[in-house]
Amino acid sequence: MKRRKLLLFGLMCALALVFAAQVRGDAAEEIKRLAELMGWKAGTVAADIGAGDGKYTFAAVEHVGAAGKVFATEIDTKKVAELKDEVAKRKLANVVVVESKEADTNLATACCDAIFLRRVYHHLTKPAEFDANLARSLKPGGRLAIIDFPARAGLDPVEGVPSNRGGHGIPQKIVVEELSAAGLQVEKIVNDWPEGDYCVLFVKR
Repeated sequence: MKRRKLLLFGLMCALALVFAAQVRGDAAEEIKRLAELMGWKAGTVAADIGAGDGKYTFAAVEHVGAAGKVFATEIDTKKVAELKDEVAKRKLANVVVVESKEADTNLATACCDAIFLRRVYHHLTKPAEFDANLARSLKPGGRLAIIDFPARAGLDPVEGVPSNRGGHGIPQKIVVEELSAAGLQVEKIVNDWPEGDYCVLFVKR
């Protein structure tokens, strides 16, 4: 019985490692595609808005090189501390963790060549104010990518967001309308993004 339990435990650990590797691989592949779409190169300054555990931030670092930089923003104080610890552990001098606010990225004016929000936009409670800050943080010619999904059944609604989202998610049309109102122009729309998401690419003229 003890041997069987040990074997079962070992199998569970192995499956967890495989799953973790798969998650890292998915992030790496997605960021590779995003980097190509947005035209990243060595020296690019990018920002991952709502970075969470940082897996997309750390994947992005691989594409901007030592001369580039990636800002990782988070509104959650605990996540900010965890991100800073992970950045220090990895000794990444070109990753800067920034604590953002409900209506503000807290990024400097014209600091970024590229900004991306992955499944974050539909959580914004003050999109008009936040969009203005996103546009302000982009350099002229800079690009913004919104990766998100339409409202899906079975997901709890997000508290405090505008009612026009239609549930947990956001229609692509509303993303385009809101960020166009902030002064950005749609450059490309990709509807075959992984996991049923879409990607809308904007540019600051």
